[in-house]
Amino acid sequence: MVMAGTLYGYLAHTLERYQTGEARAALMGEARLSRLTAVREIRDLRRDAPALAVAISREINARVTFISLQGDVLGDSEVKPGDLREVENHLNRPEVQAALQVGEGSSIRYSATLQTPMMYVAFPFLSAAGEKGLLRLALPLATLKLTMSSLHKVLGLSLLLAVLVSVALSYLLSNVTSRSLRAMAVTAVQFGKGEYGRRFPVRSNDELGELATTMNDMAVKIESQLMLLASEKKRLNTILHGMGEGVMVTDAKGVVTLVNPAFLELLSIQEEVEGKDLIEITRHPVLHDSYKMVLATRNERLEEVTLGTEREKTVLIHWVPLLENDAVEGIVSVFHDISDLKRLEKIRRDFVANVSHELRTPITVIKGYAETLLSGDVAEAELTTRFIGIIHDHAERLANLIRDLLSISEIESGELSLELAPLRIEGVAKRAATLLDHQARAKGISIGFTGLEAAPTVLADHGRIEQVLVNLLDNAIKYTPEHGAINISVTDERDKLKVSITDTGIGIPANELSRVFERFYRVDKGRGRNEGGTGLGLSIVKHIVQLHGGTATVESTSKGSTFSFTLKKA
Repeated sequence: MVMAGTLYGYLAHTLERYQTGEARAALMGEARLSRLTAVREIRDLRRDAPALAVAISREINARVTFISLQGDVLGDSEVKPGDLREVENHLNRPEVQAALQVGEGSSIRYSATLQTPMMYVAFPFLSAAGEKGLLRLALPLATLKLTMSSLHKVLGLSLLLAVLVSVALSYLLSNVTSRSLRAMAVTAVQFGKGEYGRRFPVRSNDELGELATTMNDMAVKIESQLMLLASEKKRLNTILHGMGEGVMVTDAKGVVTLVNPAFLELLSIQEEVEGKDLIEITRHPVLHDSYKMVLATRNERLEEVTLGTEREKTVLIHWVPLLENDAVEGIVSVFHDISDLKRLEKIRRDFVANVSHELRTPITVIKGYAETLLSGDVAEAELTTRFIGIIHDHAERLANLIRDLLSISEIESGELSLELAPLRIEGVAKRAATLLDHQARAKGISIGFTGLEAAPTVLADHGRIEQVLVNLLDNAIKYTPEHGAINISVTDERDKLKVSITDTGIGIPANELSRVFERFYRVDKGRGRNEGGTGLGLSIVKHIVQLHGGTATVESTSKGSTFSFTLKKA
């Protein structure tokens, strides 16, 4: 009943609106034709308007009024010419105002003159004599009201009959279909909760049976697709999480839609980034410029970028636009961290340059003195002996360089195997001091020991730790002036033992401390080479200590340095 009443009200309103609209459209059409007549016939608006209003009204069966732009009624088919002066000004009539503003106007209101509802339309016009005025047509709505009243009665009776028939049919059909529908409704609720294993009961071959069968087929397909999507999503997540390269996906507006952990780690990002703009998660201008260029050109882009994060990184970025129907839907970018490759490439270049430099001097010296001896120009035995001694020293320097290079190569290749055993540091330190005692005495340098007797046992390779101590002592002797002092001491640090070699040498500038363990690096390059050093000793020390699970450090002031390393206790 509510639906029938609503439908009745809607149809009645629609019909009335339709009839009113049709009447307005017809009246406007007649007004436009009448305006053409007025434009052609009027020579003097005040003189010709009354007669022309009557003539037009007689032809179209509507009230015709001519109005000046000031609102004065100049002619009206329902008012005698002599009574026009008594008619009130029409300037404020809504249809007149609308015609003056937008070129046409209409309204429906009650006419006090004719005592009936009227529809008004008005148009401005320009007569052949150049006079401006307004033409208004009016049509009584009494006939339209009678027509609508009849339609309302027919519509009401039709809807009432339809309601009675539908109630009877609904009662009959509800008994037949309610059971199946209730069962399907229960299954649909379960299906909506995600229980896609449920199936709709099929109890007949009619439309309900076909619907249930179709819904069951749909449930099977949805369940299969969801399982496939879940599997693909799991596989994609596994791949993304397992990738060493950083992956970032953005949409066409620069909003991040997907990243993997490697990307977050690469850019040192801690917070959630999905759903944020690219400019919010990183302030690297190069990334934004590259993104805009790929978006504009729609071409792949490969570039190398240096990111100033906590630790400067060199990244190779591959930008790929996602195109669909020739429109960019987003951009996929893959970040390859090539910092280690760049570092190794630099190390390789420096290594080749340094080795070449280190080899060139002794080889040049050996070749020069050997050629001098072979030429026979040296007659004195003493001079010959000195030349041979120089050749021997530089040959020894070459042998030391090759030995240290082999040691570095063996250590860095990972093939070096340590023979770990309990070891007392006192014995190893004193043996290393004994091996270098001759060099120390030659410069008047004393070597002392502090706390070695009570030092706990460490777990280490005897030969390699001796090599570490020999390298550090040799370095200390070379850079300590005559009559200086060197001291070997130990410090207990929980599960480790710290061994320190302190000298009274020339010291190391603060800006050089971080580089002293690099290969071929010398603080005093000229003096180190003259002393016969290869520049590899401290690098070997660092690698051997790291293989033992310890660390090598250096401290220095304006005078004297302390080199320390740690070893695990046995």
